[in-house]
Amino acid sequence: MNEQRRQKVALVHDFLVAYGGAERVFESLCELYPDAPIYTLIYDEERMQGRFEGREIQVSWLGKLPLFLRKRYRLFLPFFPAAVESFDLREFDFVVTSSGAWSKGIITRLNTRNVAYLHSPMRYAWDYHESYLHELGARGRRSIFTRMLLSYLRIWDAQAALRPDLLIANSHFTAKRIKKYYRREAEVVYPGALDLWETTKHLFPEAVKSERSYFLVVSRLTRSKKIDTVVEAFNKLALPLKVVGNGPEQENLQKIAGKDIHFTGFVDDEALARLYRGARAVIFPSEEDFGMVAVEALSFGTPVIALEYGGIQEIVTPGETGEFFHAPAPEIIAEGVRRFLVREGTYSEEKMQLSVAQFTKENFQKQLRTLLES
Repeated sequence: MNEQRRQKVALVHDFLVAYGGAERVFESLCELYPDAPIYTLIYDEERMQGRFEGREIQVSWLGKLPLFLRKRYRLFLPFFPAAVESFDLREFDFVVTSSGAWSKGIITRLNTRNVAYLHSPMRYAWDYHESYLHELGARGRRSIFTRMLLSYLRIWDAQAALRPDLLIANSHFTAKRIKKYYRREAEVVYPGALDLWETTKHLFPEAVKSERSYFLVVSRLTRSKKIDTVVEAFNKLALPLKVVGNGPEQENLQKIAGKDIHFTGFVDDEALARLYRGARAVIFPSEEDFGMVAVEALSFGTPVIALEYGGIQEIVTPGETGEFFHAPAPEIIAEGVRRFLVREGTYSEEKMQLSVAQFTKENFQKQLRTLLES
C-alpha cells in the first residue's frame, strides 16, 4: 500500500442520497483510502446523517441543480451517463468505483488504473426491463420512447463495463450476470456485513434469551422489493409483522396492511439490532445480488425465509439457517412461512452465526486490498 499512498487515488460511488447496503460497503472501501476524494452524482448530506463527514466530496452537475429537482433526480435518468462521464479524473493514478449502475462508466487516462466493484449490473436495463416497463405503466407512445431509452442504456452500460481494468463482483451470482451481459470475468469479494452485530452485540448478554414474537422485513420500500407480496401473505396468515424502512411505496403498503402489520419507518442501528434480535424470522422476498439483510439477520441468530434466487443461495441453507420459497407470490410466501413454523424449534442460533462468520469487514478489506495491489 505504500506505493498507492504516494499515488493520487480517487473513489467513485453512484449516489450518496440514502444509506443502504451499497453505502455500507462503500464506507469500508473508503477506510482503505482515508485521504482519497469521493466523486458521486448527487450527495445529500442530511440523509447521510454525518457519514462521510470530513471527506472531500465532488458532485456532478446533477448535484448542483435546485433542491426540488435533486429530490426528483430519477427524472434525469437519460442524463446519468453524461453526468458520470463529466468527472475530470485526469490527475489521478488510481480510481476505484463502487457501482450499482453508473460509476463504472467513468473515463480515465490511459495510464490510470481503474477498478470497479460491482454491486449489480444495471437491473432495469437487462433482466428486469419488462418488469420495469410494467411498473412505469408505459403504454402506447410512452412505451416506445421508454423502450428506446432502455435500448440506449443497455448499449451504454455494456460499453461502460469495458472501461475498468478489473471488475470485482459482490457474489458469484453477480459474477455470472457480469459474464452474461458484459462478456467479462470478474473476481468475487463478498462485502463485509457484520458491522451491525459487532457494534451492538454488547446489548445482548449471552445468558439472556431473546423473546422472539414477530416476523420482520428490512428493506427500502420500492416496487422492485416486492414487499406488497409479504404484506398480503401476512394478512392471510394473521401473524405479527414489522416492516423497517421507508420509500415511495410506504403509503400504498400501509393502505393494504392488516391490523397485525406495523411500519417502523427508518430506525437507527441500535433499534434495528433489537428488531433483528426480537424477530422469529426475517422475510426476504426479492431477488438480490448479495443479500446483506440476510447476513445481518443470521448474525443475530435469526433465521431467514427467502426467495430462492440470487445471491441469497450463497448465504442461506434451507432447513438449517432458514427456508426458501420459489416465487414472490403471497400464497407461496405463506407456504414458506408455514414450513418454517413446523421447523422453528430446530434452528440453532450458534450454527446461524457461524454460517456468516466469513462476511467480516476485515475479510472484505483484506481481499480487496490484495486485488487492488496486484
